[in-house]
Amino acid sequence: MAVHMLKAVQRIPGSPAEIWEFFSNPANLATITPAEMDFRVISDKWEKEIYPGQIIEYTVRPVFGIPFYWMTEITQVQSQVFFIDEQRKGPYSLWHHQHHFEPIDGGMLMTDMVHYSNPMGFLGEIANAVLVKKKLRELFEYRVKKIEEKFGEWGGATVTIR
Repeated sequence: MAVHMLKAVQRIPGSPAEIWEFFSNPANLATITPAEMDFRVISDKWEKEIYPGQIIEYTVRPVFGIPFYWMTEITQVQSQVFFIDEQRKGPYSLWHHQHHFEPIDGGMLMTDMVHYSNPMGFLGEIANAVLVKKKLRELFEYRVKKIEEKFGEWGGATVTIR
């Protein structure tokens, strides 16, 4: 099982409290996900801010309009510093997503690190090379643009996958 890593870094202007409030509210995830993915939070209810042990359920149509059920658990949270979500059920064999927030003059430096593996061994690796890697890069590049629309553009954002 190959493990791949995506890293996205973005400077976000604004109040650290306001930035944290936006990213730690599960309802806001849909606003930074492309509409064609039809991303929906389907959990019966959730708190306004994430907490360790929180289960969040979604449906998403990432490729060819095929619906997927996805369940993640928020495993760790340190307010205004970081949180981690891990897939419990969904399209990947492994999904471990770290969200880090570092105060800088005028805002926050946000770093997303995703470690992921695809199911189905060799076929999953072919799917990664042909489709998955590209779709994940597009998703995080879309997020950069939506975050800039909401908070303002600061420049220098990067999205890399290895």
